[in-house]
Amino acid sequence: MSETMTQVSLLFKGFVSLNPMYKLFLDDLRDPPGDDFVVARASCEAIDIVSRRGMPGLISFDHDLGGDDTAIVFINAIIEKVLDRELIFPNGFSYRIHSANPVGSENIRSKMDCILKHLS
Repeated sequence: MSETMTQVSLLFKGFVSLNPMYKLFLDDLRDPPGDDFVVARASCEAIDIVSRRGMPGLISFDHDLGGDDTAIVFINAIIEKVLDRELIFPNGFSYRIHSANPVGSENIRSKMDCILKHLS
């Protein structure tokens, strides 16, 4: 297991689902489009936010988060917890992709659409 996945597993221990009425903006550089977003600059930070607050109503994704970190690390953690029934998506959940990386954007879209299809 990679160091990043170990950190992911540790961050999700003791997960509690809370009020999902917030928006998450995952990006290492850009600022969110409004002050109503909670900002995560790395996948481990996004995992920590979701583990403390529950799934948001909206996630806006950048793919490349600096170094070897990508939004896929965060999405894989979400998938693991959904499959283990430890994470609940709120009604009306949506996501956006604001990444400039077209291949990364498609990877995010594919994984998120798969999760949402699994939940429907």
